[in-house]
Amino acid sequence: MAGLLSTIKQASTAAMAASNPAAVLFGSVTGEAPLQIQVDQRFTLPAEFLIVPETLMHYEVQLRHTHRYVDDSTSGLSTKTTESALPEEPLVIRRGLEIGDKVLLLRVQGGQQYVILDRVVSANDPGV
Repeated sequence: MAGLLSTIKQASTAAMAASNPAAVLFGSVTGEAPLQIQVDQRFTLPAEFLIVPETLMHYEVQLRHTHRYVDDSTSGLSTKTTESALPEEPLVIRRGLEIGDKVLLLRVQGGQQYVILDRVVSANDPGV
């Protein structure tokens, strides 16, 4: 009976290894356009193998604000427009992935695609 149990355990372990279940890996961004990530200094993943969540994509907005008002001061009634009160350069909401960023990856079962879970920072970094 012990031999049968041992054989079943070995078979199930082999089946799990063969199915290539999901695994968590660390990587480093080595290219931006197109995106490339080197995983554990073993291999490089090109963009077609990567699933990038929206939260890691570059996003910026151009903010402009002017408004019209009626000036009824001593010079008489006239409609005026304010000057822009916001900077001319776009406001970066999310910076996206950059070369040198460390990332946490999840290998999808089968190993053909990798989901980038998030950017990884050190607890010793300023601002963390």
